[in-house]
Amino acid sequence: MNKSGFTLIELLVVIAIIGLLATMSVVALNSARDKAMISRRLSDMRQIQTALEIFKDSNGFYPVSSDASCGGWDFGNQVNQLLPGKLSGILDNPPVDISATGCNGYYYYRYSAGTSGCDSDRGGFFVLGIKGSGKTYPTHASWQCPSRNWRGEFEWSVGAFEN
Repeated sequence: MNKSGFTLIELLVVIAIIGLLATMSVVALNSARDKAMISRRLSDMRQIQTALEIFKDSNGFYPVSSDASCGGWDFGNQVNQLLPGKLSGILDNPPVDISATGCNGYYYYRYSAGTSGCDSDRGGFFVLGIKGSGKTYPTHASWQCPSRNWRGEFEWSVGAFEN
């Protein structure tokens, strides 16, 4: 009597191989998704920086922070818009970190000249950062002054002086 078919061992081996391939695919997909999100966040930061520079060139200063929540920083996430109405005509809809909630997302604050030990002759300055994404950025920029480094507060940060 000839019986054709798979043995139990053969079926288990095939199922194990399919499971291994599926696991590797999910890991690769998650890695690609993380890289895409990091790229998007850094692109958003460049877009906001450019808008801030255009604002400063037109007004002689960076926009003043006005949000009283989350430590007085203006921030953008699923619920809040970064710098609402302050970049009108330049960047009417500032990008937001769509995956962030609570006090996480994109942060902006304008400091007055001489704050945190920075050179007062260079005028006021801004700090722009990303907080709460849980990601490691390949080029972690970090803004700092002699008595304060924003690296510990943000996963990525940058800033510029008005003068």
